[in-house]
Amino acid sequence: MPVTVLLVDDEPLVRAGLRAVLEAQPDIEVVGEAADGAAVIPLVRQLRPDVVAMDVRMPLLDGIEATRAVLRTVDDPPKILVVTTFENDEYVYEALRAGADGFLLKRARPAEIVHAVRLVAEGESLLFPASVRQLAAQYGDDGGNRAARAVMERAQLTEREAEVLRLMARGLSNAEIAARLVVGTETVKSHVSAVLAKLGARDRTQAVIAAYESGFVAPA
Repeated sequence: MPVTVLLVDDEPLVRAGLRAVLEAQPDIEVVGEAADGAAVIPLVRQLRPDVVAMDVRMPLLDGIEATRAVLRTVDDPPKILVVTTFENDEYVYEALRAGADGFLLKRARPAEIVHAVRLVAEGESLLFPASVRQLAAQYGDDGGNRAARAVMERAQLTEREAEVLRLMARGLSNAEIAARLVVGTETVKSHVSAVLAKLGARDRTQAVIAAYESGFVAPA
């Protein structure tokens, strides 16, 4: 089954470019388009895409609020890939905090666009970990987020789960973590699932953001 994608951007040329790049791949299918975040929820419910590629800045409803709305109101929501002009934009970090699974630069090369969609759909590693770390260092609460600290304290991660979370924050995939810890991939998947459940995070991106904001992992 191909990875299905919904494109959301107020610039028709951007949507056309993304569609051309993605539909050239045999394992990716663009199932719809929208020009504003306000149209996302009905389209997601109708089309059930695996991934939404969403512009972060749009006139009626921006990508941050659209992300929050999708995650709040849609059962089994899709992965959300924020599309942005600047990677160090505070809006990008706010979108990640709101629940986006990663971000994609509009100037990215075709191979990078395809890789981002596939990686976010798979959900087994962090997209652009160095950039996420830089965003956390620039716009995060530098370990001063009381709510994030409280969540981390309540989670009571085991020593191995804490180790896995630190490796996740470095951007290692499940296979890479397994090689580092000399365990099986299925064992790592179990640890990752436990970390997400204990933190109440829907995916590894949200778990890593929580790790940074609680001070559990230093972003710098």
